[in-house]
Amino acid sequence: MSSAASLLQGQGSHSAAARPVRLPPEILNRRAGQRRQMLAVQGVSYALITSVLLVYCYAGTVPIIVPSAYFLSGIGLVAIFVVLSEAHFNDRFEDHYLTIFQVAGHVALQLCFLLAVPGIGFAFLSVVFLIFGFGALRMTSRQAIITWTLTMIGLAPIFLLTSTPIGLPVATQTERVAAMLSYVLTIGQCAFVGLYGSTMRKMLYDRSFELKAAYKRIEELAELDELTGASNRRSIMRMLEEEIARATRGGSPCSIALIDLDWFKRINDAYGHPTGDEVLRTFSITMFANIRSVDRFGRYGGEEFLLVLPDMDAGQAMRALDRLRAIIADLDWSAFSPGMKVTISAGVATLKPNETSDTFLARADSALYASKAQGRNRITSA
Repeated sequence: MSSAASLLQGQGSHSAAARPVRLPPEILNRRAGQRRQMLAVQGVSYALITSVLLVYCYAGTVPIIVPSAYFLSGIGLVAIFVVLSEAHFNDRFEDHYLTIFQVAGHVALQLCFLLAVPGIGFAFLSVVFLIFGFGALRMTSRQAIITWTLTMIGLAPIFLLTSTPIGLPVATQTERVAAMLSYVLTIGQCAFVGLYGSTMRKMLYDRSFELKAAYKRIEELAELDELTGASNRRSIMRMLEEEIARATRGGSPCSIALIDLDWFKRINDAYGHPTGDEVLRTFSITMFANIRSVDRFGRYGGEEFLLVLPDMDAGQAMRALDRLRAIIADLDWSAFSPGMKVTISAGVATLKPNETSDTFLARADSALYASKAQGRNRITSA
């Protein structure tokens, strides 16, 4: 399976074109490690096939020079690719496994021994068969066509221009044992191909779920404020536009509230920014726990937050915000620091016909300013 192992290395979607981009050292080292594993498999495969040839040698079918030459030739070919890999010559190419070159080299070796020892030619043909079994896992269509064509060019003269029989000797019990071992190894390698393919499919299946989860997380992070977990400004503004459009289409009410944490700068100055961050997080968590599932809550900027209240008129919105104000004021903020008190002020506005988001927010902002001017810890309607 020495030639087959090389096909496990093919990248599937790349040809051996020069790579102009210099890759990071960690990627180069990882690829070199993968090549070492595959080249080690090739060496083991040559040893297994040589063991079959040694049985034929013991039976007197072939001289000792055949298994010796086969093993040394195979290991020598593997050594060439080891040297190229360790010198990072492979990394100059997009197909850093040099798939076509490895396949061509290993197939050529099998055909040379098929010509030299046709009496046990089936053993070498089995290896050629395995090449394409492994190649089906990784080669691109272009690589498969090239290697198939090269193999056909090599096999055609052997079958059509020579009359030497290609044998499967089973005259003695030892030869039968050798034939059995050859087929057992071939079947075992085919099973390895299936196992490897199954492992690849499972890995790709798992990776697809990991990628979906990662993409979902990226999308969430792109729309969430990192500190509070609330929607960020871009996201909450998009939600506001959507609710304005929905309310305009359906003629339903829609209210908003701009909420500000009172004297938040004093909290940062007196207790430190880490405590201020915890206050913001606790405020956000409390808000999420006490608003409806259809409401939209996001950080508008600094200690200012925007709450979008679909299907709420001015009176309903004022009552909802006053309830939230009382909940925030009643929290035991002394857990962060003895004597700490946190309150909020808010400006509430209800959508007018044909009103834009800018004027809608401006009215809520004016109402918030009025709440601060009147002493804070209060809700004012625009």
